[in-house]
Amino acid sequence: MYRIGLAGGMGSGKSEVAALLEEHGALVVEADAVARDMVAAGTDVLGELVGAFGDGILRDDGSLDRRALAEAAFASERTVAVLNAITHPPLVGELVRRAEELERENPDGLLVIAAALLVQWDVLDLFDTVLVVEAPVETRVERLVAGGFSEADARGRIASQLSDEEMSSAADEVITNDGSLEELRAAVDAFWRSLPIHEGEDQE
Repeated sequence: MYRIGLAGGMGSGKSEVAALLEEHGALVVEADAVARDMVAAGTDVLGELVGAFGDGILRDDGSLDRRALAEAAFASERTVAVLNAITHPPLVGELVRRAEELERENPDGLLVIAAALLVQWDVLDLFDTVLVVEAPVETRVERLVAGGFSEADARGRIASQLSDEEMSSAADEVITNDGSLEELRAAVDAFWRSLPIHEGEDQE
C-alpha cells in the first residue's frame, strides 16, 4: 500500500484536500474523526482529560464539551502540553493501527492519513510521500471565524501549531490553498498524477 501523510494547520484546507484525494480513490483516515471517537463518553482518554481540566469540560450528558475543553486547554503553553500528553500517544497509536488494518484489507490501495500535527509527531518515516497544505494566516483565521470560532480562539489555535514554513520544510510536496475550490481541485489533480504509483498510467 502506498501511504501519503497529509498535514496542514487549522484553516489550511487539509480536510478539503483529503476529500478530493478520496474522490480519486484514496482511502482516507482523518485524525480529527479518530480523536472524536477516542474522547467519547466513558473512554479512558476522556477520563484523563476530566482529571486534568475538571468536570467543566463535560456536558450534562457526560459527553465532552469541545469548546469548553479548548478554552481550558489553549489557555497557556503548559495546558496545551498537558492536552497533547494525554491525547497524542493514543491517537498516534490508533492511526497506526487503522493504517495497518486497511493495508491488510487493501494491499494495492493508496492510503491518506490526514492530521494537523503529523510533522510534530515524528512519524513521517511511515509515509511514502508527505503532503502539506498551507494558506496565509489571515486567510486561515477568516475561514475558522466563518466556521464558528472566535477570532481570538482561531489565532490561539493557529499559534499553538507549527508554522506553515516549519511544516513545509518537512514535506515532499506542498499545496498552497489561497484561491478557489476549482484551483485547489486542479492542484490536487496535479499532485495525484505526479505520484510515483501512477507512473506509466494514461494521464489523459
